[in-house]
Amino acid sequence: MKVTRKDVENVALLSRLSIDEKDMDKNIQELSDFLEYVDRLQQVDTENVMPTAHVLPIQNVFREDVVKPSLDRDLALSNAPESEDGYFRVPKIIEE
Repeated sequence: MKVTRKDVENVALLSRLSIDEKDMDKNIQELSDFLEYVDRLQQVDTENVMPTAHVLPIQNVFREDVVKPSLDRDLALSNAPESEDGYFRVPKIIEE
């Protein structure tokens, strides 16, 4: 398939790109080469290849959701610079 100047202009318009006149020939050639490569990929025999969503065999890596006791409040607050009424005290960041 021969890529024309009009094809590149149309792709540029749809992509919201501006292409300088001096770069037009280069872009025509690059788009043509790309489409040629895609056409070669279409010819590859993939009959016995299973479809994949990822190139690596990834399994579900989430752990089981198990209820565990929480960290003791006093222990959690023991390293806090400041605490108040059982909560972390932080500087106010919203101006009134």
